[in-house]
Amino acid sequence: MAESAVKILILSMEFVLDNPGYEIGGVRQEISKVKLELESIGSFIKDAEKCKNQNEGVCVWVVQVRDVAFEAEDIIDEFLYHVDSMKKSGFRGRLAGVFYLPKILWLRYKTALELKRIRSEIKDIAKRSKRYDLSHMEASSNAGSNSQNCCSSVQNIGESSLFIQNDEVIGIDKVKDSLLSSLEGEEAHRVVISIAGMGGSGKTTLVAKAYTSLTVRKNFDCCAWVSVSQNNTIEDLLKKLISEFFDEKEDLIPKNLKSMDYRQLVETLVKFLHKKRYIVVFDDVWNNNFWRQISVALPDDKNRSRVIITTRNEDIAAYPYGPGGTHFRSKPLADDYAWMLFCNKAFSSQPNCKCPPELEEIGRALAKKCEGLPLAIVALGGLMGSKDRSEMKWREVYDSLSWHISNNKLLDEVKTVMLLSFNDLPYYLKNCFLYCCRFPMGKWIGAGRLIRMWMAEGFLEEKNSLNSEEVGKIYLKELISRNLLQVVKHQSFIRPKTCKLHDLMWELARSISEKENFLSICGEEVLEKDEIRARRLSLYNVDGAVKMKGDLTHVRSFSMFNDKGSKFLLDDLLSRFRLLRVLELNDAKVDSLPNELGNLFNLRYLSLGGTGIKELPTSVNRLRNLQTLDIRRTEVNVLPNGITELHNLRHLLAYGKEISAEHFAYVRGVQVPGKLWKMKNLQVLNCIQANADIARKIVKMTKLRRIELTNVKEEHMKNLCSSIDKLKFLHHLLVMTVDANAILKLDDLSKTPSIFRKVILVGRMCKVPRWFSSMLNVMHLHLHWSHFPEDQDPIPCISQLPCLEHLVLVNAYASQKQLHFESGFQKLEDLHISCLPELDEMVFLEGVMPKLGRLHIHDCPKLKVVPQGLDYLTNLEQMNLKAASLELVENIRGKGSSNRSKVGRIPSIKHYYEVDGHHSCESLS
Repeated sequence: MAESAVKILILSMEFVLDNPGYEIGGVRQEISKVKLELESIGSFIKDAEKCKNQNEGVCVWVVQVRDVAFEAEDIIDEFLYHVDSMKKSGFRGRLAGVFYLPKILWLRYKTALELKRIRSEIKDIAKRSKRYDLSHMEASSNAGSNSQNCCSSVQNIGESSLFIQNDEVIGIDKVKDSLLSSLEGEEAHRVVISIAGMGGSGKTTLVAKAYTSLTVRKNFDCCAWVSVSQNNTIEDLLKKLISEFFDEKEDLIPKNLKSMDYRQLVETLVKFLHKKRYIVVFDDVWNNNFWRQISVALPDDKNRSRVIITTRNEDIAAYPYGPGGTHFRSKPLADDYAWMLFCNKAFSSQPNCKCPPELEEIGRALAKKCEGLPLAIVALGGLMGSKDRSEMKWREVYDSLSWHISNNKLLDEVKTVMLLSFNDLPYYLKNCFLYCCRFPMGKWIGAGRLIRMWMAEGFLEEKNSLNSEEVGKIYLKELISRNLLQVVKHQSFIRPKTCKLHDLMWELARSISEKENFLSICGEEVLEKDEIRARRLSLYNVDGAVKMKGDLTHVRSFSMFNDKGSKFLLDDLLSRFRLLRVLELNDAKVDSLPNELGNLFNLRYLSLGGTGIKELPTSVNRLRNLQTLDIRRTEVNVLPNGITELHNLRHLLAYGKEISAEHFAYVRGVQVPGKLWKMKNLQVLNCIQANADIARKIVKMTKLRRIELTNVKEEHMKNLCSSIDKLKFLHHLLVMTVDANAILKLDDLSKTPSIFRKVILVGRMCKVPRWFSSMLNVMHLHLHWSHFPEDQDPIPCISQLPCLEHLVLVNAYASQKQLHFESGFQKLEDLHISCLPELDEMVFLEGVMPKLGRLHIHDCPKLKVVPQGLDYLTNLEQMNLKAASLELVENIRGKGSSNRSKVGRIPSIKHYYEVDGHHSCESLS
């Protein structure tokens, strides 16, 4: 991780050197010189990172580079901290400047000397690099052989799938049949079938079972299986193809095969395959350009030839391969299949591979750790089969699984396969990937939160016209595309909604992070160490008051995940955390913030969500580098006037504790100073109470992309519409009136609706705004408490919105009795109908909502019959009822009735209700 440490330091230096607000005097020259020295060894670092695990001397060199980068960062940040603490404003500031001048001069002199020492160390490190010939390390035979050994190991694992017995393969019959159908299909053109999934997910096993099937082999004239590695050139792959195709005709293999160039290899294959029906498997493809270069060697003679590609990268799988192309995803094994496979390995010597009752609980817990990953299940099952069959021994493995993944030879296959994915990442994605293990294992992470934290850490470099947030979205999508992050929910117009690491990936990330001093997961034993070297700390569930006695001057990031409600002694720690960039105390037991918070000049990210704080200290105005302030779900009702001095703030997340969406005031905004409009860098502003100044002057906040306003009065509407129309980047808008009786008058909007992607309108509407039909890019539309009169139905208008995916109607009609969905809604996936007390009929006509997957009907007491036309909604997978009438529930539940036939094919139907103040749920499917 030396490369990333150096790159982040260089970016930080550039920021300081380019920012006139930093009064660094003579230190500027030394910072520039250190920066140049670091840049000069950049190519050495890149080569060394690839080879550090194969050469102890190189490994030591890399650690030295990383540590000197950390030390340089500490020196510069310490200097800036002391300079910032001496800054005062106004007349008192000028007097203080005279008083502090000798101290500042001494500080500059001392810092310059320390940076000279650092520069000298970097030069010495650069000289030592020559003894390893690092500039040619990547091409050296030792490095090549070690890298080849790693790739060969993974290839061996893949090719062994060709010889796995049928009884060792579980849970893939259905998808294997689909794959066989594609192979045997009638499409005459050469068809490419791609299969994507994370490493170890069973892609290769699935393909191997289809490839070795007699029904497949007898229908093709020739076949080839090629294992692809990260090191293979296209010439290597073509030679492998020739060797595979000519396997039974060795006399036909060209004698000069090893020396043939690309053109000769392609000509040989095209000639051999002419008019032949062939099947080729390319296993574990890594390169996006792979198909463009190799496809010319695989002629399409329209004789039903087939090519199968397996890959960990979704972008490679989704490539347009031509007519008839099919894309499969390798999904995790279901729990029952996973447990069966685990038992087959762990209890292979037992009759029927049966698990003893006393081991079932811990055994299932271990199997669950694998999250349906067949390679991991087989490896972990084999490990447990070698252990004593005692609950205590098995629990020891469960509690120390991270150590076993790193050190136990029986899990080497899992580690090797997963490390290959990690090692393939560029340095900037390695940072982002490892950072995800700061969150507890299995915890779903908000994508926006993750990107904001990456930005605060300095992982996101603005490129060309892209800002840091946009770069973060690209990085996130790439990690997901590489199957290194799992996704549970998408907001397709912006980014995945939430994501997480697979449990075993989390263990791997933690192991690497601890080793590299990148991040440490803290328990009480870590907190009591005299020195903590990790740059980032995450604190999990510590009993009692949280105290740290170690040296914390190296720490740049601190997060607390505190399910046990431990008291956090913030006053004691802030002075020792003085160089923090990230401070996250979500749901911590914190009731107030000390004024010393303002001393954290380096702070970029401050998250206090769910704490008990009631106000921010006045010193918050000194956090001049702050980019994100998150005070959601706190008791803060008013922001201090000094908040407007945070000119670098980009994300202000400030809504109060949420109430159920069925209530009118389901979100509470905070009061803000009238001069908030001076914060020109704000991109996200939610959720604040509107006033006359805000309505008139938010037009000056030209970078706003998201704004949520509550307490909007009728007299604000005209100015508000005029301001919103001029915000050319705005894609998310929430407007809520001051109360349920106030009229929401937004008719004057004209320009911005075409760029809206999410719109939430809360308040009474007398008519459908004429601009509704121009929301051509809106994907989420929420209408709450609109009380549209009978002659003003918005459905015909919004049904034609071409991108609408999510529609929420809460108390949207004054007295509507029927809802008829007759046409349109071609992309709608989620429909939420709530609080329509008069509604007694819902109708879906054929052709409407062809992609609808989820239907929610809440608090519609007069709806007693099953909605008509549900059988037309062929993609409906989930139907949720809340506070439904007994008649509707019985009609859905009724076996053998015509109503039951309408809903019988819906996989999940749930009814949520309340009994004696307790919430309950029953399944009706």
